[in-house]
Amino acid sequence: MMDLISIVEQFHDSFIAQYADRLLPGYHNALRATRRCRTPDSGELHVRCTECEQTEWRPLSCGHRNCPKCQNHEASQWLDRQQAKLLPVPYFMVTFTLPAELRPLAWSFQEQIYAMLFVCAVSTLKDFGLNPKHLGADMGMTAVLHTQTRRLDYHPHIHVIVPGGGLDKRRRQWKKIKGKFLFNERNLARVFRARFLAAVKKAQLKIPVGAPDTWVVDCQHVGTGLPALKYLSRYLYRGVIAEKNILSCQDGKVTFSYLDSGTGQTCTRTLKAEDFLWLVLQHVLAKGFRRVRDYGFLHGNAKRLLLLVQLILRVMIESNPLRPRPVFKCPRCKAVMEITAFRRPAWLSG
Repeated sequence: MMDLISIVEQFHDSFIAQYADRLLPGYHNALRATRRCRTPDSGELHVRCTECEQTEWRPLSCGHRNCPKCQNHEASQWLDRQQAKLLPVPYFMVTFTLPAELRPLAWSFQEQIYAMLFVCAVSTLKDFGLNPKHLGADMGMTAVLHTQTRRLDYHPHIHVIVPGGGLDKRRRQWKKIKGKFLFNERNLARVFRARFLAAVKKAQLKIPVGAPDTWVVDCQHVGTGLPALKYLSRYLYRGVIAEKNILSCQDGKVTFSYLDSGTGQTCTRTLKAEDFLWLVLQHVLAKGFRRVRDYGFLHGNAKRLLLLVQLILRVMIESNPLRPRPVFKCPRCKAVMEITAFRRPAWLSG
């Protein structure tokens, strides 16, 4: 297993030279944060053991949402919050994929296109749910933007986790889905395509020549919903690749592993270190752009609606506080260490 920071340090200058004309400000910020992570350049805490009085300075993490060493606690807390909302109903994961012909447009206007993906995907599902022919109820959803394939190629798409049913607000009644499936995939794709292209035209962006007439929407049953949430939580706060998947860095080339979604087998990919860093950095989102969003009765401002749903479905409501942050452990006696001082990084103090 290789350390991403080591690869960044070794090939930083050659990477910048090769990709300078394609690097956005956010990419430079991610590089700087990764290089500083868990070094004095990210700041230091002075900690003291509550048992044996051992003291030491410990460097802080960078906290950047694309650093593979950071944000584990935030990802765990997000999963805790989502688990607290789970309902005793079947769950589905609906994936809205942008065709290859529109990916250059998405790359050039990332914030606009990604926002359109959210709006068009969610509105399509919401209106299908409100249609009495399908469900006739308000649905709850959790949508997550991914911009990568498992090989780390650029491939924008939206995953939406949907409980199999909805709330009839007027009757205060939970309505189950009709049959074993959520909605017809082809019908979803047609409506999604029409809405997305209309949004592109409204934004006065040019639709690429050769945009296909048939788009792809995939709808899968995912059981209780928890496995799908765990899958999505891996890529929310820690970048697009786990360091355990970086197998080697030799002779200027990096090899990493990934799971082939078609065969279920573990595969490897080897490429120049500079190209590997580009694969990773091209998925950095603009500052402030939210990768995950809740809708309907799962939205943070709809707690009363969610409570109503839980009461109707007789869900045992428990007050589970969010898990606390991990504590520092003494290297000598393993007791808890308390923080006594903070040292600002030199670049920030200046």
